[in-house]
Amino acid sequence: MKFAYTIVYVPDVAASLQFFEKAFGLSRRFLHESGTYGELETGSTTLSFAAHELGEMNFKGGHVEAHASQQPLGMELGFVTEDVSKAHARALAAGATELAAPSTKPWGQVVSYVRCPDGTLVELCTPIQN
Repeated sequence: MKFAYTIVYVPDVAASLQFFEKAFGLSRRFLHESGTYGELETGSTTLSFAAHELGEMNFKGGHVEAHASQQPLGMELGFVTEDVSKAHARALAAGATELAAPSTKPWGQVVSYVRCPDGTLVELCTPIQN
């Protein structure tokens, strides 16, 4: 078994790709001509976005739309960086909402949380020191 990808269902795939490019410096790998599916370059594991309409096709009982939820969903995307404060400020400047400012955890890791315009919860953190 190998973890291959994460798909985040969003209201506007192109807008989410653009936000993640601007906020986190990721590069676009692919956007389907229909605009309903796209991917970012993130290494060996793919970060993908799909339109809610595809979610409705896949989940007959519906699904929770993160952007429509007052509270963030109980899952997050984590990005490791050497400078959490700088990454946090960049995300806010791109349109993210601050959920938790950068702080140092008891184990020494610096962590912050932002919520993207599409509702996605993102953790920004320094590498964990072994």
